Amino acid sequence: MLRSAKSHPFTPDFENLPSTLPVFPLSGVVLLPTAQLQLNIFEPRYLNMVFDALGAGRLLGIVQPDGGSGQLYRTGCAGRLSAFSETADGRLLINLTGICRFDTDEEITTTRGYRRFMADWSRFRADMEDTEEPDTTLLIDSLGKYFEAKSIQADMEALAKMSAEALVNSLAINLPFEAEDKQSLVEATTLQDRMDILVALTRMGINDGNQSRTRH
Repeated sequence: MLRSAKSHPFTPDFENLPSTLPVFPLSGVVLLPTAQLQLNIFEPRYLNMVFDALGAGRLLGIVQPDGGSGQLYRTGCAGRLSAFSETADGRLLINLTGICRFDTDEEITTTRGYRRFMADWSRFRADMEDTEEPDTTLLIDSLGKYFEAKSIQADMEALAKMSAEALVNSLAINLPFEAEDKQSLVEATTLQDRMDILVALTRMGINDGNQSRTRH
């Protein structure tokens, strides 16, 4: 089965993706193509970032910090600001829709507090193209056992009906993996690679959960 088309009236074609991106560094938070990410924005520099993005293509990059070094991982994912709302206390609640991954290049000096980087999209053209989707049977089986081991309530029937891309990328964002594991999912070259990593991570989680219940 082919993925659904990636075209959207408010998403630029791959050739027209911007050469620079504002970047939001968040440890343990990742974004992937077609997936949704909700964020609560309250720091002045990131409010600046959102307001600037709203007037300039509405794209933001999500990249994890690399440990405590102050550096960022090389690879992140750009999201389109697809919705936002204001709060009475001066926060913004935003929704990002994942568009395409990118590699960070040279950092650009800014005056508004947030960070901006040159963005190299070249390795990730496939993020915006239709490709064959892998079979999710093995992942669904492992996921059911993972949820049971972790005492997580989930609608497995609904998950099984999702497209492979929607399922894999949503799980990569939302499951409680370590930052390094989430980064490995972001950097996985293909959807099949990402699914294989998810299966491995959920199997490790099953073992951890079973051991924890045995000790108690």
